[in-house]
Amino acid sequence: MTIVKQQAQLQTSSRPVCSNSEITMPILNRAAEMQDEVAGWRRHLHQTPELNFDVFKTAAFVTEKLQAFGCDDVVTGLGKTGVVGVIRGRLGEGTTIGLRADMDALPLNEITGKSYASTVPGKMHACGHDGHTAMLLGAAKYLAETRNFAGSVAVIFQPAEEGGGGGNEMVKDGMMERFGISKVFGMHNMPGLPVGQFAIKPGPIMAATAEFTITVKGRGGHAAMPHGTIDPIVITSQLVGALQTIASRSTDPVEAVVVSVTKFHAGDAYNVIPESAEIAGTVRTLKKEVARKAEERVRGICEGVGAAFGATIEVDYNANYPVTFNHAEETVFASDVAADIAGEAHVHRSIQPVMGGEDFSYMLEARPGAFIFIGNGDTAGLHNPAYDFNDEVIPHGMSYWVKLAETALAA
Repeated sequence: MTIVKQQAQLQTSSRPVCSNSEITMPILNRAAEMQDEVAGWRRHLHQTPELNFDVFKTAAFVTEKLQAFGCDDVVTGLGKTGVVGVIRGRLGEGTTIGLRADMDALPLNEITGKSYASTVPGKMHACGHDGHTAMLLGAAKYLAETRNFAGSVAVIFQPAEEGGGGGNEMVKDGMMERFGISKVFGMHNMPGLPVGQFAIKPGPIMAATAEFTITVKGRGGHAAMPHGTIDPIVITSQLVGALQTIASRSTDPVEAVVVSVTKFHAGDAYNVIPESAEIAGTVRTLKKEVARKAEERVRGICEGVGAAFGATIEVDYNANYPVTFNHAEETVFASDVAADIAGEAHVHRSIQPVMGGEDFSYMLEARPGAFIFIGNGDTAGLHNPAYDFNDEVIPHGMSYWVKLAETALAA
């Protein structure tokens, strides 16, 4: 496959990355110089995590920085608590591209023991959104200083990625139209991928998500006399196994589907069979037709098991984020920009889709664009209480954002 290279116009330096990557990546001199400053921002955000749409302190921090950088416009309150900064280039009129970072944390207790660990019990940045926000702030500072492009860059700081659909709220709030965004790009760190490497693919790169809650209503009674009951625990246990056949027996083996039961609640005593039991979980798919079939099978299995055991089974099924779908032309463009920064050998252009969900999907439904992964090195996995964003990633992510903006908006 022939790769079309974008012309490199950035002054670069070779800065060694962390030892687990064993590569050297040319990065912006200014990005390298700013690493400690941006890491300081990141660690401040790490100490003060906020959840969902309640990212008031984080949004205020972002707003203060964007205003200090001299952004031409800084708009707050988009999608409830989102922030957008607009930086106009000095090389003339042109289109506007959007660069997006997420701001919210997760409801976990941190166990890293770092000096900058979360100071908020039950909340931590376990997905690296602190790093994403800091890297985009660093790129915004650089772009506001140099303005070496035509048109405008909209830096998007989004709340509530972790299940709240903040991306959808910003789109519904008219963000794309308000700022005239023609294309939009996102980036997420990936533990296990060496620092200085990137990974991407055209088409579906992350899964559509759905959540279900299933309530089984039977007839309770004495645990020593089960024949007089309709035991919801036994019935619900049958459901847990039966739901796994959606992937193993109801879906084409070459298609991707995940059905995971993640909650099981029933009973309060050793000698009482309860009246009801409840399970909940998630379904992940990469195609709409597979998603529809999975929901049909969840409901059908529950109906059949309920009839077989004489129980009443209620299903609450909610489709959540759509598939994160990378547009073909923009994926090639993003891949080529990453290759100009990292070298072709360190850009994985055809990775396997990740079955996690991502609400950048809503922005990609509204405008063409691409979502890319950047290596976080040999760290704990995402959503793990031992996870920490790797600050060595910062100059690489900043360089990618700057190169992407200056190339997309070249005069």
